[in-house]
Amino acid sequence: MRRNDREIRDFDEILEVMKKCDVCRIAIQGGEYPYMVPLNFGMAVDGQQITLYFHGAQTGMKYDLLSRNNKVCFEMDCGHMLFTEMERGNCTMCYESVIGFGVVEDVPEEQKKEALDILMEHYPVPAGFHYNEAIVPHTRVLKLTVESLTGKRRVKK
Repeated sequence: MRRNDREIRDFDEILEVMKKCDVCRIAIQGGEYPYMVPLNFGMAVDGQQITLYFHGAQTGMKYDLLSRNNKVCFEMDCGHMLFTEMERGNCTMCYESVIGFGVVEDVPEEQKKEALDILMEHYPVPAGFHYNEAIVPHTRVLKLTVESLTGKRRVKK
């Protein structure tokens, strides 16, 4: 990382940034060009192991590409705020972000509901809301096992 003064080194702080994010972008090997897709996600943590969960339709380009190479890069960010210094004529963007690498696999049918429950826990839903479980067999669920990640933060001084 070029700006190590902005690096978030503490694992728990990185997790806190991830909890604040509402979209995770995954970059997949796509032939001539990489293919990036923004996804809603859920997160499970077991010790130092992070697993991200995604859902979607049964077919599509991301699945075709992942079937050829399931190693991905992911990125998520939050806390965006333009910061200006009028007297110096300077401006910058404040943010928090996480970038990582991992392997994506399909979640087996018998584990899909649990994975979707983890995904739903990540988002604030009205009390008493329950998703229609009839969609589970018609939904494809992926898990990304995180192999490495880094966090970065730029805050207003």
